[in-house]
Amino acid sequence: MQRRDFFKKMALAGAAIPVLSLPIQPKPTADASPLLVTGVGEDYPQLLKKVLAPLGGIGAFVKKGYKVVIKPNIGWDRNVEQGACTHPLVVRALAEMALAAGAAKVMVFDRTCNEERRCYQNSGIEPELKKVNDSRLVVEHIDERKFVPIEIKKGKKLSKWGFYKDVLEADCYINVPVAKHHRLSGLTLGLKNIMGIIGGNRSTIHFNLGANLADLNTVLPAHLTIIDATRILLRNGPQGGRVSDVTVLHRLIASTDIVAADAYATTLFDMKPDALESTRLAYEMGLGQMDLDKVKMVTV
Repeated sequence: MQRRDFFKKMALAGAAIPVLSLPIQPKPTADASPLLVTGVGEDYPQLLKKVLAPLGGIGAFVKKGYKVVIKPNIGWDRNVEQGACTHPLVVRALAEMALAAGAAKVMVFDRTCNEERRCYQNSGIEPELKKVNDSRLVVEHIDERKFVPIEIKKGKKLSKWGFYKDVLEADCYINVPVAKHHRLSGLTLGLKNIMGIIGGNRSTIHFNLGANLADLNTVLPAHLTIIDATRILLRNGPQGGRVSDVTVLHRLIASTDIVAADAYATTLFDMKPDALESTRLAYEMGLGQMDLDKVKMVTV
C-alpha cells in the first residue's frame, strides 16, 4: 500500500489518526556509490536543467499525474541578496519543470520561523511563483491541523513526531534547501531542511540536534535533494541579515543521496565533508554516502 492510498483510506473511514507507522518506506536503501551533480552558471533555470540531466532529468522523478511537493527554505523574513532563503528563480524553475513533466499538482510550502506572509513575500518565492499561470501550482501556508503523528521506527533519540500530511501523501518530495551557516548545527543544508515539514515544538529538536535530524530523515527521505548554493551565508545564520555575510557562487548541487549532497556542500564552507554531526549520524544510519571518494561526481 502506498502512503497516499493509506491516508485516503483513513480519511474515508472517518478515523481519528493515531500515531501511525507508515506502510512502506518511500525510498530503497541508499546507494553505496551515488551520483552527485554540481554546476555553476548565472542563468539558474538553465543551470537547473543541466544539473538534473545526468540524473535523468525531472522526468526521472515526476511522472504524469504525480502529486509533487517542493520544499524550499522560506523560513526567514529576508530578501534574496541576504541569502537566508532558497533562491526564488530556482524554486520557480523547478515548479515549472515538474508541471511540464505532467504533475497533477505541485505544492510549495514551508513552516516558517518569522511571520509566514512576510517570509513568503520578502523571500521573493511567492511573487515569483505567482508568475506561473497554472492552477496545478499551489503555494500553501502551513495548516497546523495537517500534522500527523508518525512512529519513527529507526529513531535513536526520537520515537514519534508530527509530519505534514501533504508530504506524507506526495508521490515525489523534492528537498530544496539553501546552503548557509547555522549557529547551532554549524551549517543548515539538506538534512536540516526537514524542520519545515514537522510540527510540534521544534525548539526541543535542537537538543541532540544531529541525532534528531538523522531520526526525522528516516521517516521522509527526499526523492531528490537540490542544494541552492547560488549564494551562501557564511556567518550569522540561519537568519542572517547582512549582505556582507553572503558570498555569491552561482552553484547548484543535485543528488538522490541527501547525505552525499550535504557532505559535498559542507566543503564549500572550507569544512570537511564529515564536519556536521547530522551528516555523520545519517551516514551511520544508512541514509546515504558521506565519503566523497565513493561518490560519482559529475560537473556540468
